[in-house]
Amino acid sequence: MNESYDKTAAVVVLPPLRGGRLSDKSLRAWLAQADLSESDRPQELLAAILTELNLPYPDEGLAALRMWGQTGDQPTVWIAAADPVFLEPRLDHLRLHALQRTGIPPSDLRPLFDHLQETLAEDQGYGFARLGTCGYLRAEEPISTAMVPAYVIDQREPGEFLPTGEHTVMHRNILSEIEMALHEHPVNVRRVEEGKAPVNSLWLWGGGKAPEKVMRTQPPIFTDDPLLLGYWESATADADLWPGSFAACADASVHGFVAVTPDGDMAPESLVRYLKELRELLRRKRISRLILLSRDGLRAEVRRSDTLKFWRRDNELLA
Repeated sequence: MNESYDKTAAVVVLPPLRGGRLSDKSLRAWLAQADLSESDRPQELLAAILTELNLPYPDEGLAALRMWGQTGDQPTVWIAAADPVFLEPRLDHLRLHALQRTGIPPSDLRPLFDHLQETLAEDQGYGFARLGTCGYLRAEEPISTAMVPAYVIDQREPGEFLPTGEHTVMHRNILSEIEMALHEHPVNVRRVEEGKAPVNSLWLWGGGKAPEKVMRTQPPIFTDDPLLLGYWESATADADLWPGSFAACADASVHGFVAVTPDGDMAPESLVRYLKELRELLRRKRISRLILLSRDGLRAEVRRSDTLKFWRRDNELLA
């Protein structure tokens, strides 16, 4: 069991901080006094959190963990995530758009996944399913899939993130059939007419079987993210939905916590509110140390003693 995480610290996931999104001067000065760094490449959220907590990252089965977090039941079959994306043709490459981040409604996905199940899945040894805005591919035999979800490579060229090695031929074949089946589907025709991006492909990632349930010491987590909830469930650890405030997280936890703000809450005023509340919790000694992870790759380690670094008033990473 892991006993090495700091039980007086809080690991917090925040909206993006780059690009001058944080206009409050006092908060910028406060963060400038912290230890700031940036990731050199996009990172999956679970991996970033587990690194901070010194917890093991799953060898496979991220999609199964996500389904576990959505349903509360441990999947028993091989599954991969199959999430809606728009592959935008550029002059000499493709650009991937993660449509879950733009708010695609389940009413658009339902007929698309029903169509894939009816036209592709019969007698093929695999099947399609949808839970909310999350898609899944069940297969009798393993298929090579990408290691990271679509949001990690949103607005990027997807080629370097595609799977390699064993079973990649099956991956290419299934993906080709999916894209042909989705082409000119009435839902996509309507979306284009409405000025919206069509669902012209699925991003297959995180394939595998769910890990066996274990008992592992880790701090409680407060999040709406089903993958994180599934990982905590698999470790028999305390997990709850985001309660709306960090004070509520601190009240519910004696030995530190992990809190993940809602993915869709990107408003600058929400960022200011979150940081002011965290600064106050630190000032009042409700927590001794903060690890802030922004959704655009910034990391800040904040301690109460950082206020002694009064000469730091800004940092180029926040500009």
